[in-house]
Amino acid sequence: MLSTLNISINDFDGRIPSSIGDMKELSFLDLSYNKLSGEIPEHLAKSCINLLYLVLSNNSLEGQIFSAANFNLTNLWRLQLDGNQFIGKIPECLSNSSSYLRGLYLGDNHLSGRIPSWLGNMSELVDLTMPNNHLEGPIPPEFCQLQNLEVLNLAENNISGDLPSRFSPPKIQQVHLSKNKLEGQLKDAFFNSSSLVTLDLGYNHFNGGIPNWIGRLSNLTYLILTHNNLEGEVPDLVCNLKRLRLIDLSHNNFSGKIPHCLDMTALHGDFSTATEPMRNEETVQFTKKNTTYSYQRSVAPMRKEETVEFTTKKTSYPYQGRILTYMSGVDLSCNKLTGEIPHQIGNLTRIHALNLSYNNLTGSIPWTFSNLEQIESLDLSHNNLNGKIPQNITDLFRLAVFSVAYNNLSGKTPERIAQFGTFEESSYQGNPLLCGLPLPKSCGSPPLAPKAATDNDEDINFTDMDIFYISFTVSYIVVVLTIAIVLYVNPYWRRTWFYLVETWMTSCYYFIIDHLPKGFLH
Repeated sequence: MLSTLNISINDFDGRIPSSIGDMKELSFLDLSYNKLSGEIPEHLAKSCINLLYLVLSNNSLEGQIFSAANFNLTNLWRLQLDGNQFIGKIPECLSNSSSYLRGLYLGDNHLSGRIPSWLGNMSELVDLTMPNNHLEGPIPPEFCQLQNLEVLNLAENNISGDLPSRFSPPKIQQVHLSKNKLEGQLKDAFFNSSSLVTLDLGYNHFNGGIPNWIGRLSNLTYLILTHNNLEGEVPDLVCNLKRLRLIDLSHNNFSGKIPHCLDMTALHGDFSTATEPMRNEETVQFTKKNTTYSYQRSVAPMRKEETVEFTTKKTSYPYQGRILTYMSGVDLSCNKLTGEIPHQIGNLTRIHALNLSYNNLTGSIPWTFSNLEQIESLDLSHNNLNGKIPQNITDLFRLAVFSVAYNNLSGKTPERIAQFGTFEESSYQGNPLLCGLPLPKSCGSPPLAPKAATDNDEDINFTDMDIFYISFTVSYIVVVLTIAIVLYVNPYWRRTWFYLVETWMTSCYYFIIDHLPKGFLH
């Protein structure tokens, strides 16, 4: 009897044949990555009672997932329905598989309603991924019972409320809750999850500060808290995260100084280690007629490659797989950070992106930035930085995006060589005391030496003086003649003139008499 049917990654279209339900012994069915449409056949869900793996992802299937009256897939280990067009609520009949289900993948559909609390009763659940749906309501507190959970992905839904108190699965590795409506403080969620590698809580409404338990997550590699309402100082305890590669705290209300100890994290280390390969073979055990069977078979990957979204080069990119392992960056932009930029950041020699823009940072740009030999994006714009731009910054040959705009920098812009020859005026604008290309303001040139006078110059100077004297004499004569003619023609002005002259002479006479010594008159 046929137990395995794998026709994935083809161009099959149309509906799933209902006759598949006649394969009573079928334990593995993979129809993923085709162009199948329509609903899941009721005969399949009712009759394939031995089915362990049902993989229908990345098709165009639609309608409700299952109906309770026709669901007998109680032995399912993995159900992959992601990447379709399913609607409605998560069917409660799936709770009948709670004893065995390890992987539930319902992402990228149109599912709605609240997250059912009975999911917390699936004690064997390892992967729970339901991103990009329309799920709403809080995360059920029953999730605290999922002791085997390794991946929780509920990103891009409408989930609200606080995180469940003391929700800390001991084996959790990936948490993706971004782009929801979660709120409140982080408190003690994930406080004891030392295996946690990725914590992505971005684009929510969390407030308060970064809790102390963050510093105890010894395996944390990707910390994404962007676009929240977090506040307080960035604690030094983040420096305890020796494996940290990406830290995004942008668009919050953090204040205080940038921790000097950031260079103690893995951000300056070697990122050549590849991701753990996805599992393509698994050992399957199940009991049938009081006999336990164990065999190994090739299966579709247990989970998709992990994806982390990070903004670099002024664009948000989803990094995943091997590329993600080579990516590193720090984004503290759009906060209220003050003080100087620690020169120790220059020790992050393997960092690819550094964004400190839109803060209140002061002081100069550290000369140690020339050590950031792998950096591709450096944004220090919209701060209060002063001093000169270090000229050795032109050693950053991989730099594709650079901005120090809107600061108080002065002096000459870096020499336009290598990558710096490509940066436009926008990279430097808003610094009134900054000069040099590509800015329109020139830094000026040294004054020219005085030019030695020649014989011709001297002749020109003498000619100019002669013209001046002649012009002055002629003007004087013209003025005197004009006054004489006016007095001769107009008797009134003539009498007035003589009166003024007589008054002036009388005044001068008495002024002299009054000021002469008395003995001089006798």
